[in-house]
Amino acid sequence: MRAPLLLAWTLPVILLTTGCQQSSSPPVVDSTAVSTQAQTPPTAAQQYCQAEQGEAPSGELQAQRIEAASISHPRGLYEGPVWIDDALYFSSFTFEKGFPAQVLKWQAGQLSIAIDDAGSNGLAKDSQGQLIAATHKYKAISRYDLQSGVRETWTNKYEGQVFNSPNDLTLTASDVLFFTDPDYQRDAAPGGQDVTRVYRVAGDEISVVDDTIANPNGISLSPDESVLYVAGGERNGFLRAYPLEDGIPGQGRDLASLSIPDGMAIDCLGNIYATEHAAQRIRVFTPTGEEIAQIPFDANVTNAAFGGPERKTLFVTGAGSLWSVELDVAGLPY
Repeated sequence: MRAPLLLAWTLPVILLTTGCQQSSSPPVVDSTAVSTQAQTPPTAAQQYCQAEQGEAPSGELQAQRIEAASISHPRGLYEGPVWIDDALYFSSFTFEKGFPAQVLKWQAGQLSIAIDDAGSNGLAKDSQGQLIAATHKYKAISRYDLQSGVRETWTNKYEGQVFNSPNDLTLTASDVLFFTDPDYQRDAAPGGQDVTRVYRVAGDEISVVDDTIANPNGISLSPDESVLYVAGGERNGFLRAYPLEDGIPGQGRDLASLSIPDGMAIDCLGNIYATEHAAQRIRVFTPTGEEIAQIPFDANVTNAAFGGPERKTLFVTGAGSLWSVELDVAGLPY
């Protein structure tokens, strides 16, 4: 997310190969065994976009404020929504010292606290359905057990230094992690990096996707995991697309200009719902960067995710507010 006062490619990642031991007597493979392809985890498109995809939005859409989930935060924000099972989870943090944050749960018209003192911003879920959080409190990417609230650290350092304030994140079906690390909540804890970056984490290996973006913010994947999207650059911001080959980002290409971009959501047709924080709107772009729709709001907006029984409800977080937008197309849960 962003600072309390509104202002506002580097090259592909480093991979290490893993050696494999050879057996002098390779095992006989049964022709009825499960194929390697069948063992490959399903992509987001395969998990969430199996039904009729519906029609893309167009023109100006209307958002409905969810009053029961809206609170009076004179200096606070809702952030990082993710739909898990039949509930929406999102962060709620203030701009007090340390940027204290909780993870809230919206389910069946009721708002409750899922995890207290989480210190979180953007949220996602991994292949096991666990909650993954960008936690400025710990300057780390954290994994939370939703039943117990127990936290464990996924990654918290690059080249021996803690991160600035991890902000937003996305994962492939095989749990390769991409996340943004601006400096909006850098003061939540001591230390940090010398620049703001986008990172990739595969297993124990962390590498830089891009260190040229001023405060990279929103991040997401196309449904087929062939493109990584990042929004950043503050007032003179942009939406940037990186082609992925075997999960490795190539050279980024700017698709659209954005003013103070924040988070984003992706529908099953591949359209990108990019939030513009201070402009109080979402702009919807096709995968080629053509703008096809807008959604205005009556407060600053931060992020969005698809949820509901058919995942055709776009939930949008903002300045102490939660909205919903009913759509004809399904989308991804964070």
